Amino acid sequence: MASRRTSPGRPSWRDRAFVVRTYDFGEADRVIVLLTRGHGLVRGVAKGVRKSKSRFGSRLQPFVDVDVQVYPGRDPAKNLATITAADTVDYYGARIIDDFDRYAAACAVMETAEKLAYEEADPHLFDLVREALAALQTPSLPTLVLDAFILRATEHAGWGLSLYNCANCGTPGPHKAFNAAVGGAVCNNCRPPGSLDVDPEALHTMWLIQHGHPAPGEHVGQVHRATTAHLQYHLEAGLKTLRIMEQA
Repeated sequence: MASRRTSPGRPSWRDRAFVVRTYDFGEADRVIVLLTRGHGLVRGVAKGVRKSKSRFGSRLQPFVDVDVQVYPGRDPAKNLATITAADTVDYYGARIIDDFDRYAAACAVMETAEKLAYEEADPHLFDLVREALAALQTPSLPTLVLDAFILRATEHAGWGLSLYNCANCGTPGPHKAFNAAVGGAVCNNCRPPGSLDVDPEALHTMWLIQHGHPAPGEHVGQVHRATTAHLQYHLEAGLKTLRIMEQA
């Protein structure tokens, strides 16, 4: 797709991106929130994409890895950019959009990524999203895929968990309790009120998926409760998608 001309002072740029959120703007336009590989989180307007014949708009959908061309606003801190082109690199929606569990997990991945992203480049976070969406194309358990993404992304953000030694005193495990505020597994002496009772094997599963290893499909409920408690503690707010998953 041909791109629009830009002034020398504000050159356009191209980058890989995922759509994390959209909302309608004006009569035919749409605001697209992009997680880009080299420019962080970008908010831009895609003009005319709500028209029925817009092929451009069909590419700016969730679960599509796109190569976008973006024309930055006059003041990036105040003005929306303009998305002038989008070419599909990979489409990950095939096994997601018709399966509620996979769809919910994929939406939670995107919502989490938006919460963790900034306006600075973060190629690692982008790659974690791509790997999670690719994993949702396989027979893997959707909840474990989501939890693996959360644990790896929060560790990358500096919120890694101690899942064998006690997060408070360092006593070697295995332990049978988890506390998000303390930072992971806790021993009986350090266990604060409100800690989650967990099987030590659930903590081991969390360690495996946090480090990108295959994990057994056991204790999935405990792993998910502990992982989401960890995420929501650090975000200080719940995710809409997780609430929907809990109600299903």
